[in-house]
Amino acid sequence: MNTSKQNVTISLTRQTLQKVRVLAARRGSSISGLLAEQVEILVGEEEAYERAQRQAMALLDQGFHMGGVIRASRDQLHER
Repeated sequence: MNTSKQNVTISLTRQTLQKVRVLAARRGSSISGLLAEQVEILVGEEEAYERAQRQAMALLDQGFHMGGVIRASRDQLHER
């Protein structure tokens, strides 16, 4: 896993910037650290959602055996 980091520039309103400074200080973090942590959480949640979606689709593709037995062919069922 590559742990090198790259800087990112964002634009915030003055009001938001002031609030995030206070929030970061309360948490004993920097603005950069606070934002990095939140982005990591967001990415992790997205990856977990996509993984769960793939698993659910695989289950649906596999199908479920409900215990019934098909006694007629499709053509027999659809005879007119």
